[in-house]
Amino acid sequence: MTDILSGFPRVELGFSPTPLEPLDRLSELLGGPRIWIKRDDCTGLATGGNKTRKLEFLMGDAKAQGANTVITFGAVQSNHARQTAAACAKLGLECHLILSRRVNWRHAEYETSGNVLLDRLLGAHVHVTEPANVETLSRALIDDLSRKGRTCYVVPTGGSNAIGAMGYMRCASEIVEQAGALGFRPEVIVHATSSGGTQAGLVAGLAAEKQECRVFGINVYDRDHARLERRITRLVLDTFERTRRLTNTSAQVQIVHDFLGEDYGIPTRQTIDAIRTLASVEGIVADPVYSGKALGGLFDMVRRRDLTSFRNVVFVHTGGVASLPVYATAF
Repeated sequence: MTDILSGFPRVELGFSPTPLEPLDRLSELLGGPRIWIKRDDCTGLATGGNKTRKLEFLMGDAKAQGANTVITFGAVQSNHARQTAAACAKLGLECHLILSRRVNWRHAEYETSGNVLLDRLLGAHVHVTEPANVETLSRALIDDLSRKGRTCYVVPTGGSNAIGAMGYMRCASEIVEQAGALGFRPEVIVHATSSGGTQAGLVAGLAAEKQECRVFGINVYDRDHARLERRITRLVLDTFERTRRLTNTSAQVQIVHDFLGEDYGIPTRQTIDAIRTLASVEGIVADPVYSGKALGGLFDMVRRRDLTSFRNVVFVHTGGVASLPVYATAF
């Protein structure tokens, strides 16, 4: 893996490798395969999360292009936006966050607490708008900053392009190496999938490592299933092409759509129960938008015996606990 990614600029922003730990009490409770957790909530950048890995390559690319200003996008309580703000603070870059009211969640402090509070503490310029206005606002912002002599670098939603996906190629390599040291082979990896960079990177990274390991992305984002599948499949192919792994373009994208519930950002009863269970049994806290919803899906997949052919399942905790305060009423 090192030789594949060595030619791409990268800055170190987080702690790696993150721990890979067994969840033996949870595994016994569920009565299925042995479950392991990849603790990417422990990447360390402003409470951590999966976007830190992507940002190491994206910020490396921004610096290589001479950028002094970064613009990115997300929902109001975006974990990606918070980690981008932290990365910019660490690197001395001006940061602008365009946050859309994409989630229909009613809470008095939804736009001021949780991730938004951290965004402002980290020095980011926060622009909150309606989803329909995002494109117009971003064009106007880029034009204004350019007129003022700023050199802008635009990071896509979730940091999910082929450059960002390289961060999860590195994570795939970590999982394989750590699992080998712990005496097992990862047979399946489960995680929350939304903008697609995490899943694309894992699929590409496992292919590069020549590992036969299935990657189940649990859809927590898009009610249009076909659109999500097209987006992530395209991103996998883009990642193969950018890293010159064209011989592995047959790798499959496997997305589970059963657990989205009402919509993105709206926790289900499964989500809340899974968060409570993980916390009370293993002392690990998950969030209600991403890992908590994916964890609820994993629990149900174990209970309905979808994973009986596997002995070891790795769950990737992608972080996000900073948003918990604005979801207090869900509990």
